[in-house]
Amino acid sequence: MAGLDRRGFLNWSLGGLTALSLGGHLSCSGADSRLGSVPQGPHDSLFLTWQRDPTTTMTIQWVGQDVGPNVSLQYVLVAGRDSQTATAVARPFPGTDLKVYRCELTGLTAGEEYQFQISGQAANYRFRTMPAKATNEFSFVSGGDAGIGEPAVASNLVAAKQDPHFVLIAGDLAYDNGRSPQTFLSFLQNYSRTMLDSQQRLIPLVGGIGNHEVNGGYGGTREKAGSYLSVFDGFYSEKTYGVLDFGDYLSLVLPDTGHIAPIAGEQTDWLAQTLKEREERSHVIVAHHVPCYPSVRNPQGSLGKAGTGEEQREHWCPLFERYKIDLALEHHDHAFKRTHPLTNGLPDKNGVLYLGDGSWGKLRVPSTPEERPYLAKTSSAYHVSLHRFEGEQRFHLALEGSGKVADVVTTTSKRASRRG
Repeated sequence: MAGLDRRGFLNWSLGGLTALSLGGHLSCSGADSRLGSVPQGPHDSLFLTWQRDPTTTMTIQWVGQDVGPNVSLQYVLVAGRDSQTATAVARPFPGTDLKVYRCELTGLTAGEEYQFQISGQAANYRFRTMPAKATNEFSFVSGGDAGIGEPAVASNLVAAKQDPHFVLIAGDLAYDNGRSPQTFLSFLQNYSRTMLDSQQRLIPLVGGIGNHEVNGGYGGTREKAGSYLSVFDGFYSEKTYGVLDFGDYLSLVLPDTGHIAPIAGEQTDWLAQTLKEREERSHVIVAHHVPCYPSVRNPQGSLGKAGTGEEQREHWCPLFERYKIDLALEHHDHAFKRTHPLTNGLPDKNGVLYLGDGSWGKLRVPSTPEERPYLAKTSSAYHVSLHRFEGEQRFHLALEGSGKVADVVTTTSKRASRRG
């Protein structure tokens, strides 16, 4: 069904989506009149993220010159009258004379729109909190391996056109390699000027760690990921892995695939406990950088070196299967892939679905399903993934840089069947 526009698409029922022609397009191409509409200057890296429950909090951040203490902002419900004031905390942006300004708003109302203004500035900005319940419809866009080039900016625009509640980039955001704060700042500036939805609301960013956040890539220390952690250590305050709980309905589990935290041992113990505690959640999604089931790199080890994802397949995949996670989002290989639902690496209708493989702004040629039977579909294309939730049902679309719908798959909460 070619030519399906975004509004029409989002009004489709889940059953209708399964009949969608993969040759169809969302309305994403062409010049974007919103590009650059966020005021440039002191706050040209302004972006939103979360440290706690996204239904009732929002964290506002930007990188800028040191302007001294007492930087504050005022915020108010768009439908309300009485504004409140919050104070921003300034911290170093490592390797520069700049500061990271952070202000966390708490006690917000779920499913509402807010407006805020930074002290000394005329610009007003808007955002929305996440809905309170799983019965509400919501969506997010995910991907990995972005960078600061033209393909990454194009993917930003495709993502923003979907009006997602948030964006998740699970590793290799800027490709600063823990050594180039200017590269990381450029990534934030690109994100700030492109990530506005159709109602001019800022779209929050959830970040995960990858090898290009860390000087050395693997087995590093927190100091080796200075730029990344300068803006995400509100969430990753002690460990570089964590879980973000959205009310009582969605949990995003965000492991570290060995970049700072080792895979085996303490992190695996944490993962087991985290998944066990969330068995009754409607939606449990794991998002990590290095794939358990790669589409490009070799999964088999040689010459004493482990294959890509081998340690995760040993320690993490059995936990994914035991606790019946709904979906694993993977990256790092710079291609599009969808696996079959897998149990112990073999197709199983009751197994775990793995989507990836990180081609927001970087590209490689993947293996084919004939070459790797755990793969259901692959392609060499820049893409982002749109995930839409309707109660306990979900659909997942791979959108190429042109806006083409490259793949559609639907899933249903495994916890829903357990409760029944």
